[in-house]
Amino acid sequence: MDQESGFGESGELWFGTLKFVEAAPRGHKDMAEREQPVVLIAEDSENDLLMLRRAFRQASITAPVQYVSDGEQAIAYLKGEGKFGRREEFPLPDVLLLDLKMPRKNGFDVLEWLRTQPSLSDLRVVVLTTSEQLRDVNRAYALGAASFLTKPVNFVEFKDTIQAMYNYWMALNRRPVIERPPRINPLLAPPEEQPD
Repeated sequence: MDQESGFGESGELWFGTLKFVEAAPRGHKDMAEREQPVVLIAEDSENDLLMLRRAFRQASITAPVQYVSDGEQAIAYLKGEGKFGRREEFPLPDVLLLDLKMPRKNGFDVLEWLRTQPSLSDLRVVVLTTSEQLRDVNRAYALGAASFLTKPVNFVEFKDTIQAMYNYWMALNRRPVIERPPRINPLLAPPEEQPD
């Protein structure tokens, strides 16, 4: 692959010089039929992605994981637009791990966009960030985050945090059915464009 980041022919993700190979579901199955939950990680830091990948591996989490590097890509992925249009390759996630401080659109922008998408209202969003500021915690919850986790600096604590998050949201919690947003959001469309 000649790009700085993107997806290769066999489902691997290139981010800078890093290559992530994750199990991608083959054949279309909706969320209720999938054996394993899908995790979407929105994170711009290559170092944090490496730590996440290592934490998933050491915690024996084998769920399919998709990665995007900024808020615009997260929204495009959830919409199923552009390179993310093939749901067999880029399935809707069961949980979104969302960093707040990303380029283009930050995590708060993604949360604000999600509030305007009725079909994604049940998506479980876990904020995973370095921020410990109470105003960020309050704002994330006000915008619909299901959980707010601060990234521990120590790797063992980081892995334990990821394991606990995964066990709670993926193993213990029942997942809702989430659908791709319609091409025109009826809540945002002018009256003449609203479907009947």
